[in-house]
Amino acid sequence: MSKYWSSMVKRTEPYVPGEQVEQLDIVKLNTNENPYPPSPKVKDAISVEMERSLQLYPSPTADELRQTIGNIYGLTADEVFVGNGSDEVLAFSFMAFFEPGKVIRFPSVSYSFYPVYSKLFAITYEEVALNDDFTLRVGEYFQSEGGVILPNPNAPTSLYAKLDSIELIVKNNPDQVVIIDEAYIDFASESAVKLIQKYDNLLVIQTTSKSRSLAGLRVGYAMGNRSLIEALVRIKDSFNSYTLDRLALAGAKAAFEDEVYFKESTGKIIATREKTMGILKGLGFNVLPSQANFVFVTHATVAAETLYLQLKEEGILVRHFNKPFIENYLRITIGTEEQMARLVEKLKKLV
Repeated sequence: MSKYWSSMVKRTEPYVPGEQVEQLDIVKLNTNENPYPPSPKVKDAISVEMERSLQLYPSPTADELRQTIGNIYGLTADEVFVGNGSDEVLAFSFMAFFEPGKVIRFPSVSYSFYPVYSKLFAITYEEVALNDDFTLRVGEYFQSEGGVILPNPNAPTSLYAKLDSIELIVKNNPDQVVIIDEAYIDFASESAVKLIQKYDNLLVIQTTSKSRSLAGLRVGYAMGNRSLIEALVRIKDSFNSYTLDRLALAGAKAAFEDEVYFKESTGKIIATREKTMGILKGLGFNVLPSQANFVFVTHATVAAETLYLQLKEEGILVRHFNKPFIENYLRITIGTEEQMARLVEKLKKLV
């Protein structure tokens, strides 16, 4: 720790992402990326943009992309905000809606960036325990002093909370913002976006990294009442007016416009997920009922850390969280049919 560090630097505990490796023979099932490439139209759009005006700044307002997203969800462009990945959008949201000195709430088993942002921005937080089956204790999110943020489906548990539960949380926090982080919603049931017109304190955050195969472009977005979007814009423009470059804007717009490819890709992942869940159960795993592009599993007799290390030796990366309550679980991203077959083949020998 350097004497030159600010108090902000000193109190941070940075987020630790899943292992990123460059080996071609590795089966990478640890960071919830889409195993399929993006729509061919994305590459075409980026190629066209590369021949245009890269010497000029991109649009600071991203009007075309925001309108395209709005058209899909039945919103106006003024009800959509875009940023450099959903992590940046989340960071801006913490700054825009959560106040130091007022306690916010999020699940005790949840996206591990939430406590990171809370400490970074000096926001006090309460981690609300889950039920023994990892479901939300909905009533414990009511009347939060500083606001609520939760992922749906939850990560890393993969569980989806039905929309009526989400609405109860929003309804019972009328004076605070409720943020629903829907990074995996396209592999699940209905989105909370349909509640935006009903509740002006609801912000829904999504990403193109998972279902639209654009983790490498870094495009996230938020949807909500115009006043919430205006707050995000004020934070962004006080930080960096150009958070998305021209290639990202063009590629993301093309991805949203190719609805046919999007449905085919997500459909394949969902089908592989359901097939894999059945096979894993047959191998003695307890598999939570996933509605994400990953599964959360524990084995009856073999420790999760042991399996994680043995799979790694076999060239297969999965995610193990050495944290209370989930230390004996593995989070396994759904890959291609071939990747999952290789995983199953190794697991059969290990368990």
